[in-house]
Amino acid sequence: MGRSPIRAAGEPAPGNRRGLLAASPRPGSGRGRQLRPGLLLALAGALLLLAPVAPIRAQGSEAPAHELTAGGESFAPSNPSQVGLAEHLRRKGYVFYGAWWCPACRQQKSLFGQTAAQRLPYLECEKGATGQQRCSEVGIRAYPTWIKGGERREGVLSLEELKSWSGYR
Repeated sequence: MGRSPIRAAGEPAPGNRRGLLAASPRPGSGRGRQLRPGLLLALAGALLLLAPVAPIRAQGSEAPAHELTAGGESFAPSNPSQVGLAEHLRRKGYVFYGAWWCPACRQQKSLFGQTAAQRLPYLECEKGATGQQRCSEVGIRAYPTWIKGGERREGVLSLEELKSWSGYR
């Protein structure tokens, strides 16, 4: 008959003397097999990456949790003023040019909150030929860039700056 697959505590698996599992330091110590520290850290990291993430809410807080936008950003809820400004900018013909990978564009959107950010007159410059062509035609050099008619503003603009520039009340 062949050899039994069961091994005594501390006996290394055949061909595993330097593998991921290390033999117990003292045969018969009752501790069985141990994982090497590096593997243990790697497994812990993998578990953290695979763990589901839920919005965090302070204990006793009634404030709504941040929600994810279609682009995956986590923004606070919008207030009526933020939504009104986004709608006003769209109606007046302002365009916000940006890129999906741009941290400053995410910061600009976050100033509006979750609902208003989705209503911004946003044009993506880095995905698709149509967006790239439109951004090239108007000479976009930096993200974010806001344009209304022939007037342009580059960089993150505060809500107050956008209100003043656009005449929002």
